[in-house]
Amino acid sequence: MTQLETAMAILMKTFDTYAGVEGNKESLSKGEAKTLLEKELPGLLKAAKNQDAVDKMLKGLDFNGDSEVDFNEFVVLVAALTCACHNRTPKK
Repeated sequence: MTQLETAMAILMKTFDTYAGVEGNKESLSKGEAKTLLEKELPGLLKAAKNQDAVDKMLKGLDFNGDSEVDFNEFVVLVAALTCACHNRTPKK
């Protein structure tokens, strides 16, 4: 597989690992989303100044208001964080 195909497979596997632990395998509950962030993006949570900001971010992921984060919403988060990180790194 190419690097991009591998990255896509990892995104899908990561989502599937955490989704459904508490019920629906097609989405992340608030608890599942928080666990995913804590384990997969620990630097992000450590950089957060307060827990309210993290909770607000989790709530903001739920675009359709169903109190869960589906795969499409998850991918938007990863893409937004990737863009933010890319914009912060010095260009060569």
